[in-house]
Amino acid sequence: MAKENFVMFNLLHETEDPNLAPDGYYVPRIIFIDPSLTVRTEITGKSKKYKYAYSPEDIQTLYDNMKRVRLLLNTEL
Repeated sequence: MAKENFVMFNLLHETEDPNLAPDGYYVPRIIFIDPSLTVRTEITGKSKKYKYAYSPEDIQTLYDNMKRVRLLLNTEL
């Protein structure tokens, strides 16, 4: 699903853009950004402290979030 429905990028250096750090500057983190370049802060992982971090045990949560984003964007387009 990631290859077919999402554009993904890997930052090699931490960004200072506050839009890409809605809950702090830590890595790794997965943030969903829609086609209008709006950061979808409501799509989070399980951690209360690091909302956009996913551990290997959270793969189902990440998959569910990807499905949620796909559905959300299809209804908005």
